Amino acid sequence: MAPGRDPDRALFADELRAVRKQANLSRDELGARVGYSGATIGMVEAGHRAPPRGIGRRLDEEFKLPGTFERIEARLRGIPFATQFRPFEPYEQTARSLRTFEHSLVPGLLQTEDYARSVLQTKPNSTPDEIDGLVAGRLTRQSVLERDDPPAPLLWALVDEGVLTRPVADPPVMRDQIKHLLHMTEMPNVTIQVVPYSARGHSGLLGAFVIADQDDSPGIVFIEDVLGGRVAEEPDVVAEVTLRFDSLRSDALPKGASRELMGSVAEERWT
Repeated sequence: MAPGRDPDRALFADELRAVRKQANLSRDELGARVGYSGATIGMVEAGHRAPPRGIGRRLDEEFKLPGTFERIEARLRGIPFATQFRPFEPYEQTARSLRTFEHSLVPGLLQTEDYARSVLQTKPNSTPDEIDGLVAGRLTRQSVLERDDPPAPLLWALVDEGVLTRPVADPPVMRDQIKHLLHMTEMPNVTIQVVPYSARGHSGLLGAFVIADQDDSPGIVFIEDVLGGRVAEEPDVVAEVTLRFDSLRSDALPKGASRELMGSVAEERWT
């Protein structure tokens, strides 16, 4: 499977191609039978787009395969996380503590709905339904910061100052997002510190990451990259990322100064 290819989307595509060829139908012929264009059928088979909502049921009816395509489509809609992030999500939900650094965007656990939508809607070849699912999944993840049993994890979030000033959304959305960060710092288990421009070319500019510390196992790391990211469990990798986090924290402003900077950016840059 090609890097970054969603396994459920790939399964849907492979099954569709197989049954269509077995039935000796062209893409246009099949599309006419199930109510979609031949181009859409071709894009789904190639994995260039997700199956349109409802196509699974129509394919099952056409090929007399009750539930086959519909179940795969439901699974695609029911996992509202990017493919590369899925293996990390269970570790995030059970973590004793989370340490994260972001150089370009507000960390997902701290995003508002409008900010998250502005970020996620830039994903290529995504339908509005897919974006809605990704936004809902991101907001659902945030409940980990308020869980009772086990106790909510401690979150240490380091963000580059550029995160606060980068116009990834309209000014009102950016202002509300930074005010939300200020609100989150009032939670006893959340610490947010800003790595200022004065840190210049710091090592964090090479990439964002999250470290999930567990009670009964070594830390797990999610490292963001151009393909969406990867999970790393190797002790040497976890140790190297932890060292980078500690180095960045030494460059960060104290909590009080970070709050002051966030407040001034919200009022002066985004009003």
